[in-house]
Amino acid sequence: MQSSSSIPAHHPAQGDVPPDTPPDIEQGTGLLSRLGLRFTAWAERWFPDAFVFAAIAVIVVAGAALANGSTPQAVVKAFGDGFWSLIVFTMQMAVVAIGGYVVATSAPAARLIERLAAVPRSGRQGIAYVALISMSLSLFNWGVSLIFSALYARALARRTDLRVDYRAAGAAAYLGLGATWALGLSSSAAQLQANPGSLPKSILDITGVIPFSQTIFLWQSMVMAAVLIAVSVAISFFSAPTGANAVTAQDLGVDLAEFKPAAPDPAKRRPGEWFERSPLLTILLCALGFGWLAQEFIAKSPLVAISGLNTYNLLFLLLGLLLHWRPRNFLDAVTRAVPSTAGVIIQFPLYGAIAAMLTAAKGHDGVALSDRIAHLFVSISNTDTFAVMMGAYSAVLGFFIPSGGGKWIIEAPYVMQAANELKVHLGWAVQVYNAAEALPNLINPFWMLPLLGVLALKARDIVGFTFLQLLVHAPLVLFMLWFLGRTLDYAPPVMP
Repeated sequence: MQSSSSIPAHHPAQGDVPPDTPPDIEQGTGLLSRLGLRFTAWAERWFPDAFVFAAIAVIVVAGAALANGSTPQAVVKAFGDGFWSLIVFTMQMAVVAIGGYVVATSAPAARLIERLAAVPRSGRQGIAYVALISMSLSLFNWGVSLIFSALYARALARRTDLRVDYRAAGAAAYLGLGATWALGLSSSAAQLQANPGSLPKSILDITGVIPFSQTIFLWQSMVMAAVLIAVSVAISFFSAPTGANAVTAQDLGVDLAEFKPAAPDPAKRRPGEWFERSPLLTILLCALGFGWLAQEFIAKSPLVAISGLNTYNLLFLLLGLLLHWRPRNFLDAVTRAVPSTAGVIIQFPLYGAIAAMLTAAKGHDGVALSDRIAHLFVSISNTDTFAVMMGAYSAVLGFFIPSGGGKWIIEAPYVMQAANELKVHLGWAVQVYNAAEALPNLINPFWMLPLLGVLALKARDIVGFTFLQLLVHAPLVLFMLWFLGRTLDYAPPVMP
């Protein structure tokens, strides 16, 4: 991967700025574009690889736990106990990337992406389209948003008639995870609170059942999502570099060639390959899989059924198999998808260790680091400031525990108990968590990994643009949480 300093110079056409004009002060470049370029230049020079970032976070949390009074033995035990605690989630995330890639690279999906990529008339417009598609899809499923948007950005980058900044397009493709995913059906916290069978009794006794109508379908929540989408698309458009400032995928040395399976030579076929080339196994496997899925969707609410990662992953693997039709084509697509999961597999265990050290390494007084941070925020909150204080706290903690559902299990007991005591609308307290949950994603490489694998980029390539989004999102989200929360009245918990 080349750094920006080694990118081949772009030779400006007539009417462009002179070749010796520094890219970051190109004539006509807007303020947001200059900021995005400067943040990106800083990130490309100083932002570490995602693995190094996670490793540094491990050391910082371990030091903080020791400062909190935990013994070295307790910190080491928490590290080891937590290291494999996300192994199931790690596999699920890897399959999300594989399933999304397999579906999106099938012939029908590829044709749809190519048609959509032909719509924009300029590089900036294309990047705005990427942002809009990413955030819209994330309201339904974050996995679809992540992979589809990455492949759409690649399709845009293949257009020879547009000069698309590939870094900005990658950042735009990530906005579904960095802005809106937790405000839609993907919200783990809202899904948990709406399903009493999924909630631990310790939380259920405090909150009762909170239906979607009191969380993601509140008009206040939908207004917040609409504002974030509009603002994020505008930032993506105006911050996208143009002309000589735009760094294309070709400049970065990214291979955008589409994989075209070679037509098998009938003369070289072996009898043992018949099943690989025949759709027979595809039909039989899909009959079994879709039969099970039909039972799941009949027995449960469709929204509850699809919210399970295992169900979602099976659906996409079966859909990918069906769209590729022949097992050999499907297996070839899976093989091409696997490299995009390398970062997930090696880094998620570090985040599991971080979560364990935050919550399980107790100090001398029996208080874990996460409890101490939470109690600090709760102690300085009141009914009017609860949304802002808890939003800020949740965003900070989310930087170290980037797991929507898992972190809610940690936070909910004391956050929701505080909401009850301060007479804060319980559904809005869930949305405070949801909105704040997305903020650290904008600079935390945790959720970027599948997207970066598809784009063949590093976190430092896109984090300058996502940091610019964070600078706007953070105060805007906290303001909306406070302002819109004032329009809601407290209601006692509803027990099942």
